[in-house]
Amino acid sequence: MKYICRIGLLMFASATVHGSEVIIEKDIAYLPAGRLEKLDLYRPVGEPPAGTLWPGVLIIHGGGWTSGDKGAKREINIGTTLASHGYVCISINYALAKPGQPTWPTNIQDCKRAVRWLRRNADKYHIDAEHIGAIGGSAGGHLTAMVALAGPEVGLEPKEDAEYSSRVQAAVPMYGAMLSSSPPLHPMLPGTKADSPEVYIQAMAASHVTKDDPPILLLHGTADALVPVSQSEGLDQRLAEVGVEHQLVIIEGAPHTFDLQPKQRDLRPLVLDFFDKHLKPTRK
Repeated sequence: MKYICRIGLLMFASATVHGSEVIIEKDIAYLPAGRLEKLDLYRPVGEPPAGTLWPGVLIIHGGGWTSGDKGAKREINIGTTLASHGYVCISINYALAKPGQPTWPTNIQDCKRAVRWLRRNADKYHIDAEHIGAIGGSAGGHLTAMVALAGPEVGLEPKEDAEYSSRVQAAVPMYGAMLSSSPPLHPMLPGTKADSPEVYIQAMAASHVTKDDPPILLLHGTADALVPVSQSEGLDQRLAEVGVEHQLVIIEGAPHTFDLQPKQRDLRPLVLDFFDKHLKPTRK
């Protein structure tokens, strides 16, 4: 299903940006046959300026690795904001854990499949395949960090479309639970921490940091009662130790789960400037 959304209509009032138009295509298949999860595509109307392409951005929803949806308010806000500024975005549903049914590493592989989908469809949607980013909140913040940090050598790559890279060139993890202090039994991980310590380490974002990782912008609120700021601070420290280009922005008074326009601060200029710097280098 495809329709054109004029940013500023009541339906997307929280994403008002310059009165631009965004094309939204819902429920596109991107996973292997038999999988029911789909993606929503957000893209600018028309074609990119002559001689340029649209960068791509993957949006990963939150929900404790067990719930959430690609079409939630936060994901709509992010998708419409970025698309109205010249990005092709996909917001994905991915494998969600259920009691007794862990999903690691299928969930991170789904995210990597989505990055490959952007590159495989680059010609169709005028995407710059060399400049792909990722953004997500909460559990999606963790998966965003994992997409950016976990390279092909750690055994998390999907088998499909192996000719396309799953690496991203910039990432914005928002209030992510980075598993630096994961519980003894995590809903998405098989076994217990005592029984399978190597799996818990594999799912920890900071364990994958290397000096060749892409730029990272971490966002976290001081009033987050679910994921402590220390989770982002720990990853920030590790990125600094290795020398990865990064920034940690702590939003005073912001709770858990906010989009790009929390009442405490409009984050759109910050996020757009970050992605523009790293995903639109030929336009700077």
